[in-house]
Amino acid sequence: KMMAEKGLDANAVAGTGKDGRIMKEDVMKAAAAAASTATAAPAPAAQAPRAPVSADDAAREERVKMTRLRQTIARRLKEAQNTAAMLTTYNEVDMTAVMELRNQYKGEFEKKHGVRLGFMSFFTKACVHALKEVPEVNAEIDGTDVVYKNFVHMGIAAGTPTGLVVPVIRDVDQMSFAAIEKAIGEKGRRARDGKLSMAEMQGGTFTISNGGVYGSLMSSPILNPPQSGILGMHKIQDRPMAINGQVVIRPMMYLALSYDHRIVDGKGAVTFLVRVKEALEDPQRLLMDL
Repeated sequence: KMMAEKGLDANAVAGTGKDGRIMKEDVMKAAAAAASTATAAPAPAAQAPRAPVSADDAAREERVKMTRLRQTIARRLKEAQNTAAMLTTYNEVDMTAVMELRNQYKGEFEKKHGVRLGFMSFFTKACVHALKEVPEVNAEIDGTDVVYKNFVHMGIAAGTPTGLVVPVIRDVDQMSFAAIEKAIGEKGRRARDGKLSMAEMQGGTFTISNGGVYGSLMSSPILNPPQSGILGMHKIQDRPMAINGQVVIRPMMYLALSYDHRIVDGKGAVTFLVRVKEALEDPQRLLMDL
């Protein structure tokens, strides 16, 4: 909580507690160091002055202080734009196979595991599958080094009344469909109740953002630094598709992958998105590891 209030990243704080745990004193010391650095550094370019507002309009305005969370979100998103060479590639996926599989087993699944079978577990599994083939999407830049992660800590972006948060599901590559659905449900509830700890929102290696729940048909998601990739899901919409020379109606979803072009080439990004598409259109591929 203190790190969030002072706008500090956990990577910038050296822990002196047992097993490297970050103590209150460590946060205070890092905050003091950041303050002294900010004082010594040249002042950033001033924000453009606000346009003049008439007295009549000013009387009808309401000025509200940004929350600490919103300030942190704003700072980190702008940091992503300023730092990464961000690019987005798009594709679309026919959701017929996933929807049929889900409808076939959702009753048995919920009865056995006590949790509903949603689409997020399929997308999470598909992303894990694709990340194995294109590991640079699961990597990050540290100075002049590229750090490849031999694990997947999946960030699941969630909207809350106070702003966007990204709880992280750790070692999701080792989890079953049921374990993933339970983790997503539990993290989502904690996010909406404002009970997520800072530790639960740190350490992610890749992120999925589902704008489709709000009705978004297409968007370009912004990176969650220092990650190098984020997948944007969108609304499932029935559309006419040409299949084997025939026009048929299929439930289609646009997919968007935003990536850091500094370490992910276009070929890798497109390959990643195609592998996600293939896994969702033929879910048996996940079982066969194809």
